[in-house]
Amino acid sequence: MMLRRHVLALLGGALVARPALAAYSQSDFVGKMSPKQPLPPVDQRLPKVPRVINLKEKGLAPGRYGGTVRMLIGGQRDIRYMPIFSYSRLVGYDRDLKLEADILEGFEVEDERVFTFHLREGHRWSDGSPFTAEDFRYVWEDVFHVKDLARGGPPASLLVNGKHPRFEVINERTVRYSWDDPNPDFLTDQASPSPTRLMFPSAYLKQFHAKYQTKALLDQYIAKYRVQNWGALHQTVSRTVRPENPDLPTLDAWRNRTTPPSEQYLFERNPYYHRIDETGQQLPYVDRILLGVSSSDLIAAKTGTGESDLQVTNLDFADYTFLKNAEQRYPIKVDLWKQTRGSRIALIPNLNCKDEVWRKVLQDVRVRRALSLAINRGEINKAVFYGLAKESANSILPDSPLFKPEYRDSWSAFDLARAKALLDEAGLPMDEETGTRLLPDGRPATIIVESTGEYAFETDVLELLTDQWRQVGIKIFLHVAQRELLRRRVKSGDTIMSVGQGLDNGVPTPDMSPKELAPTSDDQLQWPLWGLHALSGGHDGRPPDLPEAMKLLELMGEWRAAVDMPQRAEAWHKMLSLFTDQVFTIGIVNSTLQPVVRSTHLRNMPAEALYGFDPTSYLGVYLPDTFWYEERA
Repeated sequence: MMLRRHVLALLGGALVARPALAAYSQSDFVGKMSPKQPLPPVDQRLPKVPRVINLKEKGLAPGRYGGTVRMLIGGQRDIRYMPIFSYSRLVGYDRDLKLEADILEGFEVEDERVFTFHLREGHRWSDGSPFTAEDFRYVWEDVFHVKDLARGGPPASLLVNGKHPRFEVINERTVRYSWDDPNPDFLTDQASPSPTRLMFPSAYLKQFHAKYQTKALLDQYIAKYRVQNWGALHQTVSRTVRPENPDLPTLDAWRNRTTPPSEQYLFERNPYYHRIDETGQQLPYVDRILLGVSSSDLIAAKTGTGESDLQVTNLDFADYTFLKNAEQRYPIKVDLWKQTRGSRIALIPNLNCKDEVWRKVLQDVRVRRALSLAINRGEINKAVFYGLAKESANSILPDSPLFKPEYRDSWSAFDLARAKALLDEAGLPMDEETGTRLLPDGRPATIIVESTGEYAFETDVLELLTDQWRQVGIKIFLHVAQRELLRRRVKSGDTIMSVGQGLDNGVPTPDMSPKELAPTSDDQLQWPLWGLHALSGGHDGRPPDLPEAMKLLELMGEWRAAVDMPQRAEAWHKMLSLFTDQVFTIGIVNSTLQPVVRSTHLRNMPAEALYGFDPTSYLGVYLPDTFWYEERA
């Protein structure tokens, strides 16, 4: 019998009464934001039931308003970090990685198939327009089902067994998504760093839509924005992942006020933001965030000279000593957070490469295991990571409730004798004259490892790896390519092996999707064609022809069909066991440390935390809207 699970999540689990109007307060900055047309009072800008962040319960202190946080980015496209840092989500994670309602006032889940979302009465976009069910309907009907805007229909992330959901508007503040089969990762997708976008500010975007706008005016907009058609126009002005349009309303804590191109981007507070603290102060505390564009190579140096008040990106552990010394000269504080990736650096064999001989060799698990056993992770850890990382396969961290030592240790011991024996068994004989093994067609077993060259330590690791693999007869050479070019080469099968990072989410809970462990996306460099096949619903790519990869997809289906947490955990463990035993990717070390730099005056930032893209959204789950300056800056 299927479990009937009802979840009503209101303001993190407790219905909080609306504070008395006198209890609300706002930043003085709000009065300066619109001098020609003053904004309504704060009680009219907040939802009837705001989300209350009880800071004292979290061991934090209610703050004071004001100030500008300066941050450095490596290029214009890096303004994409702001929606991730702001972390306003329909449903989001708290610091313990538990789901809670955020933008939503509440949600209900039935049998993991029916999801009912309740919006906050009186909630508004940053331009003051109402946030209602119409904004969800607009995306579903006027974006997802319009070929000019979504050629393939609704995004693949909404597919369950090849079927899209049914969408219903129940009333002005209630919408529902229903599937025939369970979709247990629907909410976790919404809590992710880049969720599937289910709602748009329809009142603003309708002026750029052919259904609602005249052709004459659309043609004027097309000329103004220098795009080819109205579809491209709509996509340009509605881009939320990289918020380049200052006029696009948002639900985030800060909104962009700068039109690109620019050397700096100013984000100002959203006067209609839906969160308050327990004293009734509307968040965020900080009025502005200023992103300064710099060369990526100079960001650590500039941070160490006091040019950034909050810096987490474009820093690495190699910068730590310099930054720590800078504490004596500038008002900055440097902390170390633990990175959450399954491996800080990983070798990724392309099991879909065009070279038929190499493809068969790499699909032989004995070869992948041998290459892993031939890595002296202890030497790499000491030489490159100062011995502070943890030697590990590409797997989950001890911080995850799913962790088992055998996943970390799977084929990760340094054992040259066993590595040589496995390569012999796989039919790769050693040419004694050259000291290089031979492929079945007689070619030397020489691997070109492709890298983006974005991280200096990758070169150091690969230099050590070159010597280590030479001992078992495998020669490697490094080739550096721009990120997008490398990905195209992998997807086209031109790359035999690439170097990258391990699992994005190294700290999963059973309720989080294990899709990274199975061929589910063409972004997975070890099996891009198999991943594309799953992502496209079988319309593109190629189905897996390796039994173990097929098994992972089957287990992924078991996780989706699970009716409770123990069943989901069981599916996770089966997948982790198979994934690590098969060494589909070759991890080296994890639990590396990430320098996080802040102004000494900035409060409510944790000294120790988990750092990563998924699931913490870098700073996101630590609520930057609650950071505040002890002294005005």
